[in-house]
Amino acid sequence: MIQVKLFDEEHEKDLEFEVNRFLEKLDEGSIVDIKYNIAAFKEEEGEEDQIYCFSAMIIYRS
Repeated sequence: MIQVKLFDEEHEKDLEFEVNRFLEKLDEGSIVDIKYNIAAFKEEEGEEDQIYCFSAMIIYRS
């Protein structure tokens, strides 16, 4: 059976940690694919701060 696991973090190091922790539980042969995405946008009108969203999807066989 093919399944997915989704991750969404505000910091890339947090995403890296969570993905690695999940991958430790899987056999290497069960991983089908890993998708990675970054999104950035301004927090509010008139603000100069940006919000980042680092996300990953792991597709694997269970």
